[in-house]
Amino acid sequence: MTPPRRVLIALPDPGTTRAVLSLWYVRPGDRVFAGDRVAEVLIPGATVDVPAPVSGTLAERLVHPNDPVTAGQVLGVVEEEGESKG
Repeated sequence: MTPPRRVLIALPDPGTTRAVLSLWYVRPGDRVFAGDRVAEVLIPGATVDVPAPVSGTLAERLVHPNDPVTAGQVLGVVEEEGESKG
């Protein structure tokens, strides 16, 4: 079995320079599936869901609620399970 691959959760471009991480939907150690919303970001007049880039386990949260964030910023890390070789 290969070790887990660490995949970054980056904020998609919300179309504005003003954005704040509102909340996390998952905690470190929680299982996530590709496309699941893992966090919410507030921008003027809207909220933006941040999806998991891959299926795996949330390893780290690098940004806290109420922290300002920018497009492309890494918010957290998902450990993608390796595939067994047989």
